[in-house]
Order: sequence, then structure tokens, then C-alpha cells
Amino acid sequence: MNDTRLIAARVIAGLQQGRGSLSRLLPWAEPQVGSRDRALLRELCYGTARKAPRLQLILDKLLRKPLKDDSGVLPALLLIGLYQLEYTRIPNHAAISATVEAGRSLRQTHATGLINGVLRNALRNREQLTRKLSGNPQFSSAHPIWLQQAIKQSWGDAAKQILSANNSNPPMTLRVNTIKSSRDDYLQQLNKANIVANPCRFSTVGIQLEQAVAVTQLPGFDDGLVSVQDESAQMAAQLLQPQAGDRVLDACAAPGGKTCHLLEQQANLQLVALDIEEQRLQRINDNLTRIGADAHVMCADAANPQSWWDGKPFDHILLDAPCSATGVIRRNPDIKLLRRQEDITELAKLQYKIIRALWPLLRPGGTLLYATCSIMPQENTQLMSRFIAEYKDASDNTPQYWHGEPWAKQQAAGMQILPEVGGGDGFYYTLLNKTG
Repeated sequence: MNDTRLIAARVIAGLQQGRGSLSRLLPWAEPQVGSRDRALLRELCYGTARKAPRLQLILDKLLRKPLKDDSGVLPALLLIGLYQLEYTRIPNHAAISATVEAGRSLRQTHATGLINGVLRNALRNREQLTRKLSGNPQFSSAHPIWLQQAIKQSWGDAAKQILSANNSNPPMTLRVNTIKSSRDDYLQQLNKANIVANPCRFSTVGIQLEQAVAVTQLPGFDDGLVSVQDESAQMAAQLLQPQAGDRVLDACAAPGGKTCHLLEQQANLQLVALDIEEQRLQRINDNLTRIGADAHVMCADAANPQSWWDGKPFDHILLDAPCSATGVIRRNPDIKLLRRQEDITELAKLQYKIIRALWPLLRPGGTLLYATCSIMPQENTQLMSRFIAEYKDASDNTPQYWHGEPWAKQQAAGMQILPEVGGGDGFYYTLLNKTG
């Protein structure tokens, strides 16, 4: 088996060079290390990506000149070394020696000496480096400058909460399949299994665990009693609320969490689930099989309905639009490395193209739920305000209260959930009615 730190460095280098996301690179990386080392591999990859903007500043101060390494693996290995010293319980001497040992495989002259020198200097000069960098917002927030500024500009005083949430480990939240069990019954099953859990505040089927566990430890997981899904994402099916016999389109469905929730909420639906990436359709089918539900799953482009639509209007459309994913950075910390400021404008163009293409597929009197896991107003309330102004048969019908209390921040159009430490992910929703 390969050295775990070296494989982690190749993953981080892949992120930095735009060759894929953690969700694509880790399935390649995990088989290359022993099963006992996979937890460490994930910790090094996720943790280094989460802290990369801060660690990069430290590394830049410690290097006398930029490294020449087209593969990007050596600088990535140095970041992994710094992450171990700053954020893990691995003893410093063990972290340094293991990272130096990983550097031997690079077969680069002086690589091991460089790694040893940089990491030992980081330890010796930790307080001095912190003082020098403390005024840099990239250092204090562990976010790229553009992203930190965009969050502050959009959310003002709430920016500090958002940045803290982005840098935290997310809670593990479950969605109970109420066709097979009730939330109260499942809470009792968790209690018997010595898993401490509490009901979610807004989702009527949500449960949050105090400590994450492997899904194999969850009672009845393989039998579809429960699924893993953040509370904010669970609001989609609750807001759409299709009735028996309704024809429903889940327009960007993979990996199928919201598809399954809709069918758990109302089993008797004519549900079409489509996604543009064929390899992701298997995830939808696997999830449907596990909960024992059925839908018509298609590989198709939501922005090009003429290639797949049969001409029958839908009663409800769920458009969980492709977005910047800036509301789920804590679950996908590689966003800090992959996303660029100009991406937001391009994504907003794509989102507007898709919703304009889908609107004619909705029957008069029907509802379309626009959703993103973004906190950027350009992709959310600004886009929806523009759409409502352009389409006179579209009206915002998003509820402001759930169980009698505000469940998100009211916007000019729709509602915005901001990520919270220990709470839900960042999500945006607008429920549109189509007048007839």
C-alpha cells in the first residue's frame, strides 16, 4: 500500500490544479491505502482543504522562494505537514518524521531536507508567524479573500457566524422514512443503540445526532428506515408538499435525497427524476432501491426540455439548481480551493437559463420550488426577483413561518438559511406559484 500522506498530497494537489473535487478524487485515493488508514486519509484531505487558505500564508512565509514542482505534490505535502502540526493530535515529532518519510517517494533532490526544515521552522516560529499574519483576513477566516469579502458584503454582522460555521465540522442529521417508521419510534431505536440524538427544530422528520456514527451503526439503515440528509435540505419536500397522484419533476435530482424524501412524504406520485450526468444516476437508483420507492429516472439536460419532455405538464417542479455550494463549505471544504469569484456570475446565468426553460412545463396553478445550497444573493434572491419581474404569471408564495416561527431570513424574494455551527447548512428557497 502507498504512503497515506503522499496519497493525501496528491489529492490536495489535484484540488489546487482544478483536476477534480474531493468527492471525485477520494474514491480514487482510498483504495491505494490500507483500510486502517482511510480515516486518516480523509482527515488529512478534508482538514487541509478546510484550512488551506490559512496554511498557504504560513507556508509562503516559511519558503525563501516559490517551489518549482509541476505536479504540485511537494507543496501539497508541506500543507499537509503544517495541518498536522496546527490541527491534529498527532505528536509533532511523529507528524514531521512521517511527512519527511512520505517525501522520500517524490525522488526530488532535497525534498526531505526541505520538508524537515520547513516544518521545524513552523514549530519554532509559530507565535511570531501568528503575530505577523494576524491582520490578514485570509489568515483569520481561513477563506480566500474574495470569498470572505463577498460573505461580509452580503451578510454584514452575520458574516462572522457564517465563516465560523464554514470552518466547523458539520453535524450528522438523519431523515426518518415515515412510511416505515415514525420519528418518535426511531428516536427510541437510537436510544436502545446508545446513540444520543434529538429531533430537529423545523423538519418534522429530522433527527440530529450528538456524535456522527457510521451508517452501518444506524438501526434499519439498509432497510430504508432512515437516510442521512441535512435539515436545511429536508425543507425542500416539506415546502413543495405534493399530493397523491401529482405529476412531479425533480429537475437536478442526483444523488436523490430530495427525490426519496418526496416519495417518503407521498408514495403515490408520478415522479420524474433527471440529472445531466449519467454516472450520477446510479446514486439516485441506489437510494430509491434502499427505501423501496420508484421513480422514472432519466439522464437529461434540464435546460433543454425539448430533448426529453413528453408534453404533459407537471403539477410541481423542484429545481435544486447547480450552484456555488457556498452554503455547504463545511461539508465540501474543497470549495475554498475550487471556486473562483467569476464562477458566481456564470452559475447565475446557468440557473436563469434552466428556470426559464422549465417554467413552461408547469401547469397553471402549479408550483415550482427553486433551491440552491448557496448563500450568494446573486444566485438567489436577486435572480428570483428578476424572474418574478419578467414572468407576470410567477408569484412568490414562500412561507415565512414554520411551526409558528421564522425558519430562515426573509429576502426580497424567497427565504435564506445561513449555515450555523451545530445547525443546518446554508440553503435558499423560493416557492413560486404559477397563476392561470
